[in-house]
Amino acid sequence: MAPFDHEAHKKWYKYTTSVITSLSWDPTTETHTPFRATTKHVHRTWARTHSSTPALYIQPETTQELELVIHLARHNHKRITVVGSGHSPSTLTCQKDWIVNLDNYSKVLHVDKERLQITVQAGIRLYQLQNELQKLGWSMKNIGSIMDQSIAGAIATGTHGSSLDHGLLSESVVGLAIMLADGRVADANQYENGDLFEAALVSLGSLGIVTEVTFQAVPAFKLAWTQQVLLLDKMLSNWEKIWTTSEYCRVWWFPYSERTIYWKADRSDALELKERPKSWYGSWFGYHAYQIALYFASWFPRLTPLVERWVFALQYGWEEGTTGSAVEKSHEALAMDCLFSQYVNEWAIPLYKGPEFITRFQAWLMHDDATARIPFPSKGIYVHAPIEVRVTNTSISRTPRPWLDPSDPQGPSLYINATLYRPYYTDFPGMVTYYKAFEYLMKEMGGRPHWAKNFISVTKEDVWGMYPRLGDWVALRNSVDPEGIFVSDWLKELILPDEQPIDEKEGGYGQWTPEEGEMDQSRLGESMGSFEFVSEGKVIRTPLSGSVESLY
Repeated sequence: MAPFDHEAHKKWYKYTTSVITSLSWDPTTETHTPFRATTKHVHRTWARTHSSTPALYIQPETTQELELVIHLARHNHKRITVVGSGHSPSTLTCQKDWIVNLDNYSKVLHVDKERLQITVQAGIRLYQLQNELQKLGWSMKNIGSIMDQSIAGAIATGTHGSSLDHGLLSESVVGLAIMLADGRVADANQYENGDLFEAALVSLGSLGIVTEVTFQAVPAFKLAWTQQVLLLDKMLSNWEKIWTTSEYCRVWWFPYSERTIYWKADRSDALELKERPKSWYGSWFGYHAYQIALYFASWFPRLTPLVERWVFALQYGWEEGTTGSAVEKSHEALAMDCLFSQYVNEWAIPLYKGPEFITRFQAWLMHDDATARIPFPSKGIYVHAPIEVRVTNTSISRTPRPWLDPSDPQGPSLYINATLYRPYYTDFPGMVTYYKAFEYLMKEMGGRPHWAKNFISVTKEDVWGMYPRLGDWVALRNSVDPEGIFVSDWLKELILPDEQPIDEKEGGYGQWTPEEGEMDQSRLGESMGSFEFVSEGKVIRTPLSGSVESLY
């Protein structure tokens, strides 16, 4: 074994101080733990809507390397944001201190063939996880629209699919391992550290670093799907039938065409695979023709309705009826092409309020202010299509409900997603007014925004009024990260109470103490069990030694 190197990682002293030399020494292996960092990385969201240049961009490959990063951050009063694909188009993943990316922390750790469960490192992307499941003859029972996200990122932000038979993606999570702010790893599941588990199922990356995910798979299955052009009025008049006819279903709403595409799918393992029909804007020509047209429309917005009707006709035809069908592997059928860079504003409302929302918002887009009853001017506002409409139902889930689940706890939820494309990374005019009007109506109907999206008029007071258990979540967050290592600017602006005494120290945050002030206890809710996770000394794992110790 190599001897202790008194100059190990000396190149990083400027960012970590010389303490990295001693902290990186692993007496078990008698080697220095690697520190895989760079100072020359610009973090960008997938859509290039936001970017940040962190002081350090770190890509650990082992649990020991993650532990080293956390200890160094504590010593140097630095904050940490963990990122995956950066598919959230908001500032949620932006950070000026240290960004940790887990793309190289993505191994399969354990397979339980009897229970159809797989344990993976948290950096694995969904498409990589699906590839591993496919080798076993398994699949995910429900996914969102994309497969590029990391499993941890998809869970942390409340990713959902579109089915009244299923809830969030986290419904399939059996257990988590979370590295907390002191560098130790806590196991959390329905039976052990239950509060931590329910808080971490939508963690917003602020409780610690999720290191492992145990995922409940299902036997692989095929989906037979059809899609059809349906007039908007006809879709609304058949509202209940639209969502209950098939296991999976979704609607794309095209305001200027006054039409929808209704997509539905059911399991059909007896059928042979059948390729989907060719997509016009899935071709090279169609993709670029559409983007060029949108680019010109960004300079001449009045062209937008014409562009959208033209593209709809080329992609789907104009007449009502079936426009395509296929039989595909489940993950291939459920995933979709997001096309171009985009802003995305998605909210959840109770399913039964959908017809009123769509009717009034369609009226606003068509400048019918009397029907819309939305106090924002629609004149000169032009938008892109489709507006995506999906459903989920977490009220029937048999698994623990995430404390910050945006879905309706009392029944089925409707997720409506207002997308604005950014052709060649050009912002489209009128976005602020469009989204303010969209959010006004969503708030009126008791809606809650998807955590990872571009909501713009939501205040801290709004968020506290939306989530009865937000106080419990904040209290637990503070108990497992008292120094605020995982506190981001996004979290401070949107969630953490203004009176919370978190002091900045060289870019970091000081530990909360009662002497510095107290949070309004009335905002913490009735349950204070989140503090009990620490005070009861729950069993956790110590990565380097493998021994079992209490947290404090």
